[in-house]
Amino acid sequence: MAKLLYHVTMSLDGFVAAPGDDMSWLGGLHTGPNPAVERVLGEVGAVLMGHRTYAPATTAEGEVYGGRWAGPIFVVTRDAAPMPGFTLLAGLPEAAAAAAEAAGSGYVAVLGARTARRCLEAGLLDEVLVHVAPVLLGDGVRLFDHPGGTRARLDPVELSHAGPIANVRYRVR
Repeated sequence: MAKLLYHVTMSLDGFVAAPGDDMSWLGGLHTGPNPAVERVLGEVGAVLMGHRTYAPATTAEGEVYGGRWAGPIFVVTRDAAPMPGFTLLAGLPEAAAAAAEAAGSGYVAVLGARTARRCLEAGLLDEVLVHVAPVLLGDGVRLFDHPGGTRARLDPVELSHAGPIANVRYRVR
């Protein structure tokens, strides 16, 4: 059975995107190969993302992971234009179930902070893998943002380094 894995790179101050969902800050990171990323790319069987992540993906010629991964991609959205290679579904439970079925025994990589939060709230998220980058953004989209607060307990699974990047993997309790 597939597991849902929130897979993301985060600035040291806790942001996964700069203001306006700007991801260009990632382009300046010259970090070299990261064995944790390579391993995950080999384990991902499907991708699940929300509308805000889908919009930039469609402008990047429909590729995720910089074109280093190919497979089924499911988008939770009600108002996006379809694009080849993406399956659009209106509800999170339906999209997560479809992605899990497509992933088989692999991982469903959850992309997008809001979608990951919704998966966590629905009890669907199994693991979190964060690549902590040596950058301070100061503002933007937080790794996990839930006004009013939500406590999610995580158990450490792995800690490794690849050059200046710290890889931290947790299991959701």
